[in-house]
Amino acid sequence: MKAIAGFLKYIFRYRKEVVDRIMFYVSLICALTVIVHVGYITNPALAEHTDRAIHSMFYGLFVCELFRTLSSIFALNKIDVTHYSGLIVIFYFLLIGVVRLLDVHMLAFLTKEEWVYLGIALIFLSELSKRSLFFDNFYFNPTILFVISFIGLILIGTLLLMLPRTTLVAPLSFLDALFMATSAVCITGLAVTDISTNFTLFGQSVIMVLIQLGGLGIMTFTGFFGYFFSGGFSFKNQLMFGEILGEKKLNSVISTLLKIIFMTLLFEFIGGVFIYFTLDARTFETVGERIFFAAFHTISAFCNSGFSILQDGIRNDAYRYNYNFQLVLTFIFIWGGLGFGTILNIYTYFRTKTIAFVRQYILKKRHTYKAQAFRYNSKFILSCNIVVIVLATVSYFIMEQSYTLIPDRHSFGEWVTTFFMANSSRSAGFNSIDLNFLSTPTLIMVTTLMWMGASPGSTGGGVKVTTVAIALMNIVALARGKESIEFYKRRIAPESVHKAFAIIVLSILTIGLSFVLLNFSDPHQPMKKLLFETVSAYSTCGLSLGITPSLSPMGKMVIITTMFVGRVGMLTLLVAFIKNTKNKSYLYPTEKVLF
Repeated sequence: MKAIAGFLKYIFRYRKEVVDRIMFYVSLICALTVIVHVGYITNPALAEHTDRAIHSMFYGLFVCELFRTLSSIFALNKIDVTHYSGLIVIFYFLLIGVVRLLDVHMLAFLTKEEWVYLGIALIFLSELSKRSLFFDNFYFNPTILFVISFIGLILIGTLLLMLPRTTLVAPLSFLDALFMATSAVCITGLAVTDISTNFTLFGQSVIMVLIQLGGLGIMTFTGFFGYFFSGGFSFKNQLMFGEILGEKKLNSVISTLLKIIFMTLLFEFIGGVFIYFTLDARTFETVGERIFFAAFHTISAFCNSGFSILQDGIRNDAYRYNYNFQLVLTFIFIWGGLGFGTILNIYTYFRTKTIAFVRQYILKKRHTYKAQAFRYNSKFILSCNIVVIVLATVSYFIMEQSYTLIPDRHSFGEWVTTFFMANSSRSAGFNSIDLNFLSTPTLIMVTTLMWMGASPGSTGGGVKVTTVAIALMNIVALARGKESIEFYKRRIAPESVHKAFAIIVLSILTIGLSFVLLNFSDPHQPMKKLLFETVSAYSTCGLSLGITPSLSPMGKMVIITTMFVGRVGMLTLLVAFIKNTKNKSYLYPTEKVLF
């Protein structure tokens, strides 16, 4: 017995990485088996064999995880932070196993096969997250790593969408699967096939997961799960994730990462609950279908992707006049388009005000007020969004009175449709009306709103409202003869002005090049529709005039590239692949250029 105890202490103190490596490969085999079973096997007899194998793997992984966690605790003689994830996984497996073996009536829903698949995925995710924090072994420019993570996620999504059981009719070709995966990861919403009628539940689930991972960035999720399952970050990990998240304070990297994940899941959950109660229960066969519908649309809305599992999208007859549903969606994608920093600042601001009110008027205690509870960037972003929301809504209402607002039955419906479409045009990509019936001035406005996009640091696309605002304010400042932009008693840094104009110029060049290439690849398509498609792809909005499925293979590749560049950012790509010049110890004389 002492020999066994000594061996365990040796293994888990000095050879723990060997155990983790073995567990990773075992869980990888199990996860691949589940994917093949769910997405590929159509033969019932073969499916029965793989189903039994998956159940055996489920309990086998449970035993392995139980042995590893308990042995590690015994070897270290304490429960470390690295054991928490293992204990949670053990509890999950134990719960599912007991419910399946004892047939507990109150928890009968846990006997479904999906919970077994989730357990295997949970083990694999935990092992993958531990392996993903490999950045101490070699160095990657964080910007390049950010780009590579999107490419990797797109390729994985492509392979999953090519599985036979992803679709109901015929499997997607590589190009169509690549298009759909890119559109989901880049949270665009353009589709070459109808996911509501041609995709199975498995295929729709893949799209939903790709939207979630792409909306927040795969590196954000990798960092979160890696920190949770491995118990901490190295110093180099913190530096890298600090640069990816834009967090200047090194000691705030982990808290920022956790807050982003927490806020996203919290607001998606709240949005999903509201969506659930706006739905007509008679249109769903089971409660599970209703929950999945709500979950899919709250994730799609918060991430500003525009995907819907409704046939014809929000234009569907059962939802076109469900104004409560449209209002909930609108508030979700507006909130998601504000940016995580702004949302966090709003939460902090109101929490501070609430605490001050409670201490001063209820507890009768003295409260110390903190200066600048609401940051400058948050004020600037909210101001820009309010101006755009008001102007876009009023303009759409005025211009569409004789066009797409005619079918609405009353003023409330007209204003809801107006509010929904004016804000969805910026980045969300949902549409409750047929865009081909928009008036020409409205179509121009929608194209401009798509290009403008949402807020920086959000799930929305476009050049961002703050970029356009800085460019316009700079023009006004030049007209007034001022050398700097002043707003809210602050001077805008010259670097921000330079970056704004660089982003605008690069966006125009990219859209122009893509538009020209589309005219070569699809000369039979109207130029108006091609330009609209290009702007929608670059701004990751997802609105279309209906030409996406009919694009040629070359045209689809152009749109795929445009979506990727629009999501990652042309300026980001240039920063990632152009080497930094060395700083010089001298300055050249200054000259003014004539304009």
